[in-house]
Amino acid sequence: MAIDLDKIKKRLTSLAQSNNRTNYQWKPQPGKQQVRIVPYKHQPDNPFIELYFHYGINNRTYLSPVSFGRPDPIVEFAEKLKRSGDKDDYRMGRSLMPKMRTFVPVVVRGEEAEGVKFWGFGKEVYQELLGVIADPDYGDITDPKNGRDITIEFLTADEAGRSFPKTNIRVKPNTSPVSEDNNVLKSVSDNQTEVTEIYQELSYEELKDALEKWVSGESEDTPPAESVETETDVKVESSETKVKQPASATAEQSGLKAAATEDVEAAFEELFKS
Repeated sequence: MAIDLDKIKKRLTSLAQSNNRTNYQWKPQPGKQQVRIVPYKHQPDNPFIELYFHYGINNRTYLSPVSFGRPDPIVEFAEKLKRSGDKDDYRMGRSLMPKMRTFVPVVVRGEEAEGVKFWGFGKEVYQELLGVIADPDYGDITDPKNGRDITIEFLTADEAGRSFPKTNIRVKPNTSPVSEDNNVLKSVSDNQTEVTEIYQELSYEELKDALEKWVSGESEDTPPAESVETETDVKVESSETKVKQPASATAEQSGLKAAATEDVEAAFEELFKS
């Protein structure tokens, strides 16, 4: 039997992406930690990077091209379902829409030697950070020499007394440099990867193929990609996805009633193959 080179290449890409996530992604652990948001080399005027993800399709997490203003076949399909006039189709279409996750480059205190990593969070933390930065009393908290550290307190669901974890943030009152070492400052400024090297965008055709597998009930032949947490900070751990039993990405989606298989397949055929 000849080796399937396409499968080998896909596996290599999957492993490379997994390594990038491990090396460059930072997630707070239960308890308190301290970080410093730094300017993003590839977007100097704004450290916040808004990305949109599809959760629970083929047991995978997909970066949506709408993050960059490009067409997304999954969004097109979702919009068609929402316009169908059927209640279940509408709810399924809404569940397929991508969810926003925001990232910022940070230096983790005590781990400065590991360089810049990306911290991802949901809407609640994002709004709080934007409020701080918009307050002139704080100034530019990302300034490498006169910015401010942030204390992050991560509470598990049990500690927070709710169904999902909670992240509290507190901006330090005093300004401080990222480091007293100019070499470290230069490294933090210059040695930054692009977030798109961690979460890579598939082509329109690749996403359409993934959607077609989901619609037909086929499972992916590659291991599931590492999950990106949802905007409610609940990790997506969906099982094999079937059209009759859509995988849940949020608490709201968990109550979704499956639409009839033939109706969903017909909508896909009409949208992409007519």
